[in-house]
Amino acid sequence: MVSAEDFRDLALNLLESEEVETWGHPTFRVGDKMFAAMDGDGHRATVKATPEEQEALIAAAPQTYAVADYVGRYGWVSVDLRVADPKEIAELVREAWRRTAPKRLVDRHDAAESRSVQ
Repeated sequence: MVSAEDFRDLALNLLESEEVETWGHPTFRVGDKMFAAMDGDGHRATVKATPEEQEALIAAAPQTYAVADYVGRYGWVSVDLRVADPKEIAELVREAWRRTAPKRLVDRHDAAESRSVQ
């Protein structure tokens, strides 16, 4: 299980990410580009993925993942946070941010991560 606050923390702990309310619910952006969103009650989230990732996630855990409304044709995946694996969601959010963030931020993130591993 991933709480709404946990999901929010995952998204906002990435470089230059911000929360913007859009369509009556929180969206998470980097450089004005959205990489994740959460419904108003915090039970479901939508995360940017590739079509291949979307297919694999849904095949592996159809009770957790589904094709996202509106943007699913681009690979976005809907996640039931109440049954999601926290480590998998952390990776999914991080990769969504990486796909969306400018290269300079991704490079800064990678450099900071490699320093923390050493």
